[in-house]
Amino acid sequence: MPELTAPTADIEAARIVPDGNDAIRGDIPGIVEIIARTALWVHPRTFRSLPVWCPWTARGRPVYDATWTQRYTNTRRTTGQTIEKAEANIQAAAALIAALGVPNPKPKNWTVCHIWGYDDTTFASAGSIVQDPRYYSCIANMVWLPTPLKGFTDALPEIKIMLRTCAFHLYDWACEHDSVKKEVATIRAGYIPDGYPASWPTDGRPVTPTGVMPFTKQVQQQIDRRKQRLRDCLNNQALTHFPRDEVEEVLRFWNVNLLVP
Repeated sequence: MPELTAPTADIEAARIVPDGNDAIRGDIPGIVEIIARTALWVHPRTFRSLPVWCPWTARGRPVYDATWTQRYTNTRRTTGQTIEKAEANIQAAAALIAALGVPNPKPKNWTVCHIWGYDDTTFASAGSIVQDPRYYSCIANMVWLPTPLKGFTDALPEIKIMLRTCAFHLYDWACEHDSVKKEVATIRAGYIPDGYPASWPTDGRPVTPTGVMPFTKQVQQQIDRRKQRLRDCLNNQALTHFPRDEVEEVLRFWNVNLLVP
């Protein structure tokens, strides 16, 4: 079979591959249009009624059974090695779905995106915001996206700032974590990023994004159940590993009243 050849100039050009983000940067307006059309947000009233839904956990925290006495483990089939289980994104996802009021059966191919979450494009550092129980299950800090869009919101700073701007104007909230003070100050000062969707709110444009889910009787029931669960856990001294002091601190931070209306 003859050997394939190419002009030297073509060979040299083929060696130059751009940053992946740069390769699609020109397509960001189209990507943002799809996100604006499909993203699902909790209703602002839902956020005001219960800002944080799982104040006992955050990314990387130990996972216990319902009695808070035994830590869950995983055993690898290939090696037989048993390791202690840590929270990934399970509790946050369940909280967001409940707060959205999504009925069963749950639709496939939807993924939780933390709006203020992980910003290290090298994936070398810890995601300190989602490791903080004040923000991990904060429902104004999450949006539900079709799974194929998740990579764009994780990797493209231009899209992250748009989501954060929308969340600020929708919920009147921006993350208080020390690591994002500079960006929060920019958003609070009224900065609107280029390409920001016309269907998303600003100071002078009090519109509601297409994907805001309604505040329904079912959502209120979910809030009431969650508050009851929190009260039960805080009052049950037999829950050995339940982080009672930290949970109370998180609830105070959000001014959460556990009384059911």
